[in-house]
Amino acid sequence: MSAVKIIIEPGSASKHYWKDIWQYRGLLFFLAWRDLAVRYKQTVIGVLWALIRPLLTIGVAAFINWINHRSQSEGVPVLVMSTIATIPWILFSSIFGESSNSLIANSNLLTKVYFPRLIVPLSTILVCLVDFAISLVILLAVMLIYHVVPGVEILLLPLFILLTIIAASGAGFWMASLNVKYRDFRYIIPVITQFGLFVSPILFSSADIYQSSYPEWLKYIWSINPMVVVIEGFKCSFLGAEQFVFHPGMYVSLSTGFVLLFFGIWYFRKTERGFADVI
Repeated sequence: MSAVKIIIEPGSASKHYWKDIWQYRGLLFFLAWRDLAVRYKQTVIGVLWALIRPLLTIGVAAFINWINHRSQSEGVPVLVMSTIATIPWILFSSIFGESSNSLIANSNLLTKVYFPRLIVPLSTILVCLVDFAISLVILLAVMLIYHVVPGVEILLLPLFILLTIIAASGAGFWMASLNVKYRDFRYIIPVITQFGLFVSPILFSSADIYQSSYPEWLKYIWSINPMVVVIEGFKCSFLGAEQFVFHPGMYVSLSTGFVLLFFGIWYFRKTERGFADVI
């Protein structure tokens, strides 16, 4: 009697793929815990880097806004507004950067044993959420100093955090797949992140674009950036609905995040089968 041969293909279009991810959730949490444990190992100030990194980014954004003579931004102290606008970008850029490089960083795992490869970039999201929680503490401290109290709109915050994760992970899944086969993309990732910082409403307001004399088609092109609606959503959550700058382009920005997630997962699943062969 011949033995039954079972072949497990990571890239197969199995209806059990998402069930497998749930079954391997222990590995997901282990990878996240491992990354957290080793991130600041053998550094002089250790976990303080988790506090210093967002502080530096917020400080630079606030300084640029200050030298642009914005002591008050939309009626809000510039440090408060800069912090609110910066922390969603920190979350986006962290998830995008970490997930994009996650497969390369865990190449030894990919060549040894089968598991849903999507587990690897998903684990980086958990790590980035821990860093994001620290950024939120910084924001709350700044708001406390300036006596800024959020209203009922704060209940919308989880929605905009989710939208950030959707957009960043979608782009990250796509870039992670490309990074395995074409290592040139590791040099493109920082460029994309840097470019995104300057075209997102962090160092300026969405009103500077939407209420300007720029052509409408240019406003819609700018709205392709998924962080436009997210950053405006954060302002609305912490400062009230009157801070939300509405424009039909917001629908474009909102849609971009879901498009990135759909095609990011699609391309990841399409190329997943060959990861172990080319990495």
